Amino acid sequence: MSINSKTAVSLIPKLMLYRRPLHPDLFSFHARRVDRHGDYEVESWVVEGGHVVRFIVDGESMTEAVLEGGDNLPENGLAHALPCLGEKEYEHPQEGRIKYLSTLQTEALTENLYLATYREMLDFARDTGSLSHAEDTPAGPNLVVLDSQKYKREFHVQSYHLSAHNGTVLRTQSVFELVE
Repeated sequence: MSINSKTAVSLIPKLMLYRRPLHPDLFSFHARRVDRHGDYEVESWVVEGGHVVRFIVDGESMTEAVLEGGDNLPENGLAHALPCLGEKEYEHPQEGRIKYLSTLQTEALTENLYLATYREMLDFARDTGSLSHAEDTPAGPNLVVLDSQKYKREFHVQSYHLSAHNGTVLRTQSVFELVE
């Protein structure tokens, strides 16, 4: 695995939050899941370059997209965009019946630690039935894992984006909360 610092800047993922659904034609899919629980529905996608999670209740929708690039996505309905560098927290003010909060953390690893983490996350995805997609690249193996938990009034989602080109692991933890 080789690390190319020249391309690292152009491939910094962004967390983008939309107050609307995004059309599936905008993405190249690797995995998809629909969860219905109580009053809400969630559609989760592992797509080329990241993931998308759409939370829907009573016709209201909030969509989280964590993608490398994302420049092809529409600006219409974009509530917030955040580059995924370092450690960050974001809480979106409640709108309608949906409240959203997220934390993210990036970490650069040595080649050996990256490969060990990659193998561990492959096992985790398999053992938990998480959505995932692994891909071999010239720089080494990449992996996206999307794990979630359903609660009566909340949906929790954790993502792990492993990128071999710069040996980074991006972890996000998000909560979509149904508010009366």
